[in-house]
Amino acid sequence: MSVSQDTRATGAQKIGGFIASYSVVITFLAICLFFAMASPTFLTGANLYNVLVNNVVMLAIVALGLTIVISSGGIDLSVGVSVDMASMVFVMLLAAGYGGVFGVTVGLLAAVAVGVLNAILITRLKISPFLATLGVLFIGQSTQQLATSGGQPIYLITGYAGAQFNAIARTSLLGVPMPVLVLVACIVVVYLLLHRSVFGRAVQAMGAQPGVAWYSGLAVPRQLSLVYIGCALLCGITGILLSATVKSYVPLSGNAFLLDAIGATFIGTTLSAERRPTVIGTLLGVLLLAVVKNGLLLIGWNFYWQQVGIGVLVFLVLAVSFGLRRARQ
Repeated sequence: MSVSQDTRATGAQKIGGFIASYSVVITFLAICLFFAMASPTFLTGANLYNVLVNNVVMLAIVALGLTIVISSGGIDLSVGVSVDMASMVFVMLLAAGYGGVFGVTVGLLAAVAVGVLNAILITRLKISPFLATLGVLFIGQSTQQLATSGGQPIYLITGYAGAQFNAIARTSLLGVPMPVLVLVACIVVVYLLLHRSVFGRAVQAMGAQPGVAWYSGLAVPRQLSLVYIGCALLCGITGILLSATVKSYVPLSGNAFLLDAIGATFIGTTLSAERRPTVIGTLLGVLLLAVVKNGLLLIGWNFYWQQVGIGVLVFLVLAVSFGLRRARQ
């Protein structure tokens, strides 16, 4: 091979490596440019506010929980149940006349109970995370149906929505909506735990080499329990925000977050050379999915074609990134 051919080959490898490493960022920018040209309302302040507050915040918090779980080598199919249990208990308590602080606290505890059940099944009964959380998903869905007379929504009368309730979704600090502030707090906490703490290193070790983690002295059952309880707590926060936004509880509504959260987390793995979930990668994945959904809606695609478009997008991003990295090896 001549020097010029070798130089061209090296240049092509560098370009391929760059595309593989930043495929999510490149795709995000390209899609934003496309929708900005296709719809005059895409870049308006009102639309971007809607995307951030209504499409990104709640999905991102659930995806952060899954980021922790998938980093540990597991999966949680019951994230929707955690969302719904927090939402259901929260709204029921408010409808019964209890205060907002009490409702939020007990609602979050209901979500944590889902995480505790997952932890017991996985760490004590040694059931695989997939089967354990799938079973909890079925139990949670049935519980909601039984508690709501077959799946009847619970709507809050205005009188029940006091100042504490309205503060969750309606207030802002320095112009920043409260749900966005909650998301920022969750991002900071999860980032520090996953990427800057002993707990995070243990989680990464369990995900990368579970056998070595067991024999190196790590308290794997305890760490895994914290992983699933933490994920459930984050999903519970989403359930509270969801109910505070729509002023109601709709049974099984949390299931809508599951596939998108999994997709966003795995899209985010393209930013990591080791193909591991990261907080930054997950957030980019969430932004990508939220922008695509919003843009397709603005240009007139119906819901079913939106799902097709998102599925194709996820496949292309992962295929391009992993395919280019495999070709370089």
